[in-house]
Amino acid sequence: MLDGKIAVVTGASRGIGSAIARKLADEGATVVINYNGSEERANAVKAEIEGKGQKAVVRKCDVSDFASCETFIQGVIKEFGRIDILVNNAGITRDGLLMKMSEEDFDQVLDTNLKGAFHTIRFASRQMLRQKSGRIINMASVVGVSGNAGQANYAASKAGVIGLTKATAKELASRGITVNAIAPGFIETEMTAVLSDKVKEATAAQIPLGTFGQPEDVANAVAFLASDEARYITGQVLHVDGGLVC
Repeated sequence: MLDGKIAVVTGASRGIGSAIARKLADEGATVVINYNGSEERANAVKAEIEGKGQKAVVRKCDVSDFASCETFIQGVIKEFGRIDILVNNAGITRDGLLMKMSEEDFDQVLDTNLKGAFHTIRFASRQMLRQKSGRIINMASVVGVSGNAGQANYAASKAGVIGLTKATAKELASRGITVNAIAPGFIETEMTAVLSDKVKEATAAQIPLGTFGQPEDVANAVAFLASDEARYITGQVLHVDGGLVC
């Protein structure tokens, strides 16, 4: 479905990002695995992909850094000649009650989650405009739609991602570039693994489907939006949340 496509996935060394990288590779894309923290984990994802006869490379970049993103994206274009799919998945949390939240914790979350998406889109979109084609998928969150106590910074960043998605979709549509967002709910990752069983049970009880999602559920949605089957879908927010936010 994605044979010959070049896909960049930020924050792809673990969790949802690694699942997305594996899924796009399964569909035939050559995947650029971006990481900022653990090179070892990024290389493990690469090895897994290559073990199935698929193609992947690992590239480090702090997406919150404007200049680093320019170098990163230009390097991908120089190496592969194009970028067909950009998945902005890199994200961090610095949870805390608003009255106790530091300016640093607020800024760091917005710099990575929101400005990071802006940075990569700004540079990748130039190449996509020349190609007159491209798929951009931004990772939002149900928290960016409904809000969540103790996550003012995270909710603000993800609501911003939704606004960025809708504005960018309108700017780029005339050149055949689609821009969509995915809003995951509670997905079983390292971030949710730290929750107590009591909290997990209480949370699952609020989800109509009654269970947490898997990283692969999000990855499958990304693969669809990246495909030609989604060519007439842009500016949308797809909830992958078991019905949590309807």
